[in-house]
Amino acid sequence: MTAGPTEDIEDTKGAEGAGDAKGFDLARLLAERGGERYELHARHLNHQLPRMLHTIGFDKVYERAEGAYFWDADGDDYLDMLAGFGVMGLGRHHPVVRKALHDVLDASLADLTRFDCPPLPGLLAEKLLAYTPHLDRVFFGNSGTEAVETALKFARYATGKPRVLYCAHAFHGLTTGSLSVNGESGFRDGFAPLLPDTAIELGDLDALERELRRGDVAAFVVEPIQGKGVHLPPPGFLRAAQELLHRHKALLIADEVQTGLGRTGKFFAYQHEQGVEPDLVCVAKSLSGGYVPVGATLGKDWIFKKVYSSMDRVLVHSASFGSNAQAMAAGLAVLSVMEDERVVENARVTGDLLRSRLSALIDKYELLHDVRGRGLMIGIEFGRPKSLALRGRWTMLQAARKGLFAQMVVVPLLQKHRILTQVSGDHLEVIKLIPPLIIGEREVDRFVAAFTAVMDEAHGGGSLMWDFGRTLVKQAVVNR
Repeated sequence: MTAGPTEDIEDTKGAEGAGDAKGFDLARLLAERGGERYELHARHLNHQLPRMLHTIGFDKVYERAEGAYFWDADGDDYLDMLAGFGVMGLGRHHPVVRKALHDVLDASLADLTRFDCPPLPGLLAEKLLAYTPHLDRVFFGNSGTEAVETALKFARYATGKPRVLYCAHAFHGLTTGSLSVNGESGFRDGFAPLLPDTAIELGDLDALERELRRGDVAAFVVEPIQGKGVHLPPPGFLRAAQELLHRHKALLIADEVQTGLGRTGKFFAYQHEQGVEPDLVCVAKSLSGGYVPVGATLGKDWIFKKVYSSMDRVLVHSASFGSNAQAMAAGLAVLSVMEDERVVENARVTGDLLRSRLSALIDKYELLHDVRGRGLMIGIEFGRPKSLALRGRWTMLQAARKGLFAQMVVVPLLQKHRILTQVSGDHLEVIKLIPPLIIGEREVDRFVAAFTAVMDEAHGGGSLMWDFGRTLVKQAVVNR
């Protein structure tokens, strides 16, 4: 006779009571094997990741996290100015999002049956569309690159045209379709052939119009602020591009994967420019609450109706885990928190404060050339100094590999001041700040004080910092 559920449970309990612990115990597994984290990655995952972390001294062991902070085993706190590449918009482990996930798991919903219409996806779509009323429908996937892939497919099908334009230095994801509109050769090299797409410079309306005249362009995909280098388009560019595209029956795709959900001080970054109404908008990262992968492609009604034109085409574009209950619950909780805690306004106010404090340092430090961005998406750019002594050191770094000075700043920010940041892109002398949108004046004070101390050391000829620079130079030469 087959055992029922109750008998199975009793048998398991009996076995455990016999002294031989069975079953999955996460806490025990982490206690027993957590110390092997770097060895496990080196052996079974991307072996270059632990190698890189060891080289630059980022091989920390973080024990827990909350809000905008990590803590190590010694109880020291670290300020997070990276937010998991923008995923942790609300910081880590926001109590409202945590509760929503506990609630949805405890509800034991009949999820992903594939042949019903559960309420949570509809409710989240309704909520998202309220922030961009000119759009009508949403497709839910699992990531930013999948949101971009969806937009590319929908644009091609809806227009009947094959080609998509994108910007030099753009980043839209790393799956094959998204890679085809990636403006960095370092990501594309070795993965050809890609889709037949064409790059233009951000802000170059003449190049856009020239390509559109060929008559085969389905869409232009653009980040309202480029993540690589934190570059803003010229004023009026998005509106003018939209008019050109529509005149040539092509679509405007706004990639808001990193800039969306309040990052720039508006709910969507394209909303900084009056009259811009993209045909498709890609969302991900912060919508997850930092817990469950989710991506969303928002679009106009006619585009969706053309793609899903009949019952025969009902599954012509879908995702196995798209619209799952956990992701939808997390997204609904995130949007609720954003409204209740006025997160978008905080990003604007705190971002303005941080940018103004950093901009005031430009005249003080000759290595600091620019501070730019919107809201809590800020780029700090370094450049060639005027003084002879600093110029010699700068030239040494540039000859080895562009971007090493920015890395020299990022490393002491972490090692000496316990602040996590990132270089904004390969071969760029730019640090990008994309902290959780919940930070305030306390975190601004801490970052500016630490950044000032690092700049003082760099300009004062601090031996430890420039010795590390020589280490980076040697490593760069070895990797050539």
